[in-house]
Amino acid sequence: MTPSGVNSFVNNGHKVLVQKNAGLGSGYKDSDYEKVGAVIHNTIEDIYSNSEMIVKVKEPLESEYSLIKEGQIVYTFFHFASSEKLTKAMIKSNSICIAYETVQNDDMSLPLLTPMSEVAGRMAAQQGAKFLEKPQNGYGILLGGVPGVKPANVIVLGGGVVGSEAAKMAAGLGANVTIFDISLDRLRYLDDVMPKNVSTQFSSTYNISQAIKSAHLIIGAVLIPGAKAPSLITKNMLKELQHGTVLVDVAVDQGGCFETTHPTTHENPTYIIDNVVHYSVANIPGAVPATSTEALTNATIKQGLDIANKGWIKACNDDKSLKLGLNIINGNVVYKAIADAFDLDYKNINELI
Repeated sequence: MTPSGVNSFVNNGHKVLVQKNAGLGSGYKDSDYEKVGAVIHNTIEDIYSNSEMIVKVKEPLESEYSLIKEGQIVYTFFHFASSEKLTKAMIKSNSICIAYETVQNDDMSLPLLTPMSEVAGRMAAQQGAKFLEKPQNGYGILLGGVPGVKPANVIVLGGGVVGSEAAKMAAGLGANVTIFDISLDRLRYLDDVMPKNVSTQFSSTYNISQAIKSAHLIIGAVLIPGAKAPSLITKNMLKELQHGTVLVDVAVDQGGCFETTHPTTHENPTYIIDNVVHYSVANIPGAVPATSTEALTNATIKQGLDIANKGWIKACNDDKSLKLGLNIINGNVVYKAIADAFDLDYKNINELI
């Protein structure tokens, strides 16, 4: 949370505790938080033990599982379908888990996920361009080429927020871009608004298998809200790719949309399988925290304040989009895609609130 976000909570009569040095990575000092009324605590244990509501960026780490109290509200990204261990830990905690990524409007948009998707999509093209360089074990091609030399071929799997932002960035650098999606309506829209070096194609196994043979950069941007992402490129398909092709899997937080995906870190972002470079950093926006922190606070502050001001039950009953953010409540899985992912008991949220 930015100091601006903290100030909003304080102005609504709430006490805000901030862990010491929590904001440094995003450019905020402890004194910036204290000036707007926050109380700095030295340890994460202090934060959990003295708080009714935890506001985070990412899912609790394993070291935090035991700190979460019964009835405590945890408002953050969870991506439960990609981690059975996390899911079972939160069930055991009997906490209230409200996931940013499943808050959904009537038009199917994901308002709390959108800013991070925008950042991740733009970063995917940026990082893809970097790892196409030969010293990074890439193909050795400039994304936009130069006069007299063809640009790179970029495939974007998924035409949602991540995919469209990735396509815009890659196209802006001069690449030849093809966006795949299963929605013809979405493809028609993208065909209208994208620059001339972006083309659209219906997403099918056959179409993808043919297109990847000449690709230099493939960006996985498929999202099924709350559920595990489908594997669109299998391990066997890697043999069809050119050596040095780069795969950037933005869907890694939901299990990944390449069969060979496994999470990496910003410190060690890539690995190579069958001469194909895989970039699958979990939390891609973490590389640009000054941008991401401000964007996320802007998106989450309104509903976060509603939860704090009204209590989570009234806030969710008053706002059906926020209600869809409820994933695990007092030990009950109330989001069906999560229950289905791990064959767990599912409870209809309307039976509980």
